[in-house]
Amino acid sequence: MEKICKKGVKFGALIAVSLLVAVTVALGFTIPGLGKFEKLKPVNGEVTVPVAKVSDGAAHYYHIDAGGKQVAFFIVKGSDGALHTAFDACDVCYKEKKGYVQQGDQMICKNCNKKFPTTRIDAESSGGCNPSHLPAKVDGGNVRIKLADLLSGARFF
Repeated sequence: MEKICKKGVKFGALIAVSLLVAVTVALGFTIPGLGKFEKLKPVNGEVTVPVAKVSDGAAHYYHIDAGGKQVAFFIVKGSDGALHTAFDACDVCYKEKKGYVQQGDQMICKNCNKKFPTTRIDAESSGGCNPSHLPAKVDGGNVRIKLADLLSGARFF
C-alpha cells in the first residue's frame, strides 16, 4: 500500500510540474517581454514605439491584430546608426511563416538561412529572400508606422 501511495504522489507531482511548464510556455507568448513579439495597438491610424526602446542594436519584434491575422514586424538599429523596419517575413519564404532571427548586424531567414545585413533593410530592398520593407518615420522620439502600411503586409501572414 505504501508503494502505491508513493507512486501516486510522484505521478501527481509529475503532472503538476508538466502543467506548470505548459502554462508558463503559453503565457510566455502573450505576456509582453516574455515572448518574441510584443503586441501593439494602433492609435489614430498608427503604431508608435519609443526610439529609446529600440536603439540597442537588437531586433525588437512586434505584432498587431489585423482581422484575425497577426501582422508581425521588427525594428532594429543597424551598424549605420539608422533604425530599420521590416515585416517578419520575406517576399519568397513568407508561406513557411518562419520569419527572421538576428545574428550580429544581420537578419537570417529561418527558412532558407540567407543572411541579410540590417543596413540594407530599406525601400530599395524588395523581392528575393530578404525582410520585406515596412515604411516608418522617426519623429519626436518615436518610430511611427502607419496602420495602412502594416495592413498592406497582412498577405505575408
